[in-house]
Formats: sequence, C-alpha cells, structure tokens
Amino acid sequence: MFDIVAKRNWFFLFSAIITIPGLIFILLTPITNGAAGLKFSIDYTGGTEWSIRFEDPNVQADEVRAELVRLGQDQATVTRTGRGFFDIRMTGLDLREVPQPTAVPIASASPEPSGTPEPVGPAPTVAPTPTPSPSPTPGPSGSPEPLPSAAPGGGGAIPTTGEIGRIATGLQERFGPIAEQAKLSSIGAVVSSELIQQAIVLILIGSIGILLWIWLRFRDPKFGVTALVALLHDVVVVVGFFAILGTFFDVKIDGLFVTAMLTVIGFSVHDTIVVFDRVRENRARHVGEPFAEIVNHSILQTFGRSITTSFTVALTLTALFLFGGSATQEFVLALLLGIISGTYSSIFNAAPLLVVWQEWEDRRRGREVRPGPRRATA
Repeated sequence: MFDIVAKRNWFFLFSAIITIPGLIFILLTPITNGAAGLKFSIDYTGGTEWSIRFEDPNVQADEVRAELVRLGQDQATVTRTGRGFFDIRMTGLDLREVPQPTAVPIASASPEPSGTPEPVGPAPTVAPTPTPSPSPTPGPSGSPEPLPSAAPGGGGAIPTTGEIGRIATGLQERFGPIAEQAKLSSIGAVVSSELIQQAIVLILIGSIGILLWIWLRFRDPKFGVTALVALLHDVVVVVGFFAILGTFFDVKIDGLFVTAMLTVIGFSVHDTIVVFDRVRENRARHVGEPFAEIVNHSILQTFGRSITTSFTVALTLTALFLFGGSATQEFVLALLLGIISGTYSSIFNAAPLLVVWQEWEDRRRGREVRPGPRRATA
C-alpha cells in the first residue's frame, strides 16, 4: 500500500516549489507599480482598449506608439499580436457618437398661394411619393464618397466621430486604411474600482463561508482550516502563474478571471470534502488505529474517484483551450490550472496537513499531562 501521509514532506516541498515563484511575481506587482507581475485589463484599470489591423502589414508597434503620442496619447501602450493586430491601450475616451445636426423636416403639404380659395369637398387621393434612397455625397475631388460601413471581423464600424474618431483618422493618414477592427471598449475609473472591490468581497465571502460550513459540518476547526490552506495554495498557483505570464507575455486578467477563480475555489473544496468525509467515516469504524493510517487509507479509497473526475474535466478544458478561440483562452487556462492544482492539494496537502495538526495536538496534550505534577510541587 502506497503511504502518501508518510511522504508528506516531499509533497509539501513540491507545493513550495510551484507556489513561491508565483508568489514572488505577485508581490512584484505593487513593488514595480505594474511593470512586472499581474497585468490587469481595462476592466480593473479603466481606459480604452482598441484592437485593429492595418492593410499595410509592415507597420510596426513602435511607429503606432509614436503616432499616438503625437495625437495626444502619451500613456498609450501598443502590442502587436501574432495575427497582425495591434492591441492599443489608452486613457479613457468617450466612445459615444457625437449627434449630428439634422435638417428640419419640410411640411408634406405646400402652402397655398394667397388669395386662392380653398377647395370645398373631399380632397383628391394622392399616391405617396417614394422616398429617395440616400446617395453618397461627393468628396472634395468630385467623386462620390462611400458611406461608413461595419468593419469585417465583428468589431463594429471604424470610429469617425469624437476623440477616438480623430485618433483613427490620424492613424489612417499616417499608416493607411484600417483593414479590421477586432475590439473597441472603454471603461471609466469609477466602474473599474467598483469591479475590484466586488471581486475582493466575493472571494473573501466565499472563503469565509467555506471555512464556517466545513467547521460546522465536521465539528472540528482543523478540517475547515486545512481545507482553507489547500484552497489558498490553489489560488496562489493560478494567480502566480498568471503573474508570470503577465510579466513575460503580457497576459492580462479580466472580469472572467474572477469567475474562473470562484469556480476553482468551489471545485477544490468539493474534492477536499470528499476526502475529509471518508476520513470521518473511517475514524468512526477504526477506533484506536493511528490517525495517520486512517487518513492514508481514506486518501487511497477516494484517489481513483478524484483522479477520474478531474481527468475528464481537464480533457474537456484542454480541447476548449486549443480549439475554443482566443476570447476564452485565459478563462479556460485559469480553470484548467485550478482544477489540476485543486486535485493535487486535496490529496497531497489538505489531508496530510490534517495529520500534522492532529499529531501536534496529541504530542502537546501528552507533554501537558506528564510534567503537570512536577510544576505543581515546585
């Protein structure tokens, strides 16, 4: 029989190896003021995010950045992706279209000349005049100028009004037409700060609720605390991995990341509860046996179920990550990492930690009983 509990120090060492680098990069986020560590999307920082592709494939990111600075966006960042798109982040811009003045509609009936008597009797029936379709307005050269149309790729029409329209016009004058627009969104600083507060509150409430429920369910605080420690391990693994990706590959955390983390928290605790529930059953059946042997037996009983469940979910997420498109890749990657880490921590961290705590309590109680009389006689 494989003794997992006896080899717990090796598993603790492996957990330290995979969590400490990520934790370092997480701490680098405030130290470097965002230059390293976690990279946040405009969902949390506020600003305008614009993804475009020029018809000219030779345009470089530093050239676009220099042109944006000339157009007044000193804090703009430009990153070129593998598909030829430029991901541009700027200060928050108002993307609402400026209303254009409209002509006052002319009355359908023309006024009668003065002095002409108004006819008496029913008015003759007049067939409605068809409304002419809007024709293109001639441009400066006299040739008709085409009406604005939606850009290919589902990103909407290239903006032509407001501040963003001025920037788009300046870029096209410098680098030629924009062939495709993949994304254009803007979020204010107030909304982004509210999203950060909501994300923190959601994670804190979820963690405290899990701790209290497991404590009440097993009537022992050790079960709740060790489950929370394993949960913290999974959170650090996922967030730390994204901090490393953000440092070296500019991968950003968006609103879906919080959803992924809450899902990971639920899955991790679910797997831990399965192991703990079997520990409680075996503890009642095998009274008098060492607690370490009971826990190890319980882990082996649930091992196959945990691995099979996680493996099937991981297969689905891997297929979704590889073939599901770029819009959900970060979300799926966070889920995949969290589920793998949650399965590992439930088996190799939470249950062995429970043994360490129980054995420490047993030793402490033994020391308190034996030296007690000597301290009293002194």
